[in-house]
Amino acid sequence: MNLQTMLDQRNMTKYRLSQISGVPKTTVIDICSGKSELGNCSAKTLYQLSKALNCSMEDLMMLDSKADYTAGKPTNRSYLERGLPPYLQKSLRDMQASWKIVDSGKKDYMWDVYWCDLNASINSAEVDQEITHEQADYLRKQYLRM
Repeated sequence: MNLQTMLDQRNMTKYRLSQISGVPKTTVIDICSGKSELGNCSAKTLYQLSKALNCSMEDLMMLDSKADYTAGKPTNRSYLERGLPPYLQKSLRDMQASWKIVDSGKKDYMWDVYWCDLNASINSAEVDQEITHEQADYLRKQYLRM
């Protein structure tokens, strides 16, 4: 169980918990989303939350703080390859062709050029917000084998 589940069971919103406990709403949201962990919170914050939720600080510390970002998403993540900018698609095709040569046991003298080009293209697309962080991570793992 995590903090969000506990709030759902008590029919309480994050905003209401913030009001009752005195803990800033952004902190409550960060804990519920998994961005912040309860273990990293101050004793004062834990005390305020436990008092508002009518539970012990130990009970709060037992909660899972990591959100499950994979829940409800397909296991085949190739959907993350959709909607890529043209320059990134070209870099992907070049890298795929290079990996095909290398995986067959032959030497591809352009492999490092394609690898660097794809890495730079992914970084550029991510910084320019043409792709999401999730897409960038997927592409790095899938095609750069990082």
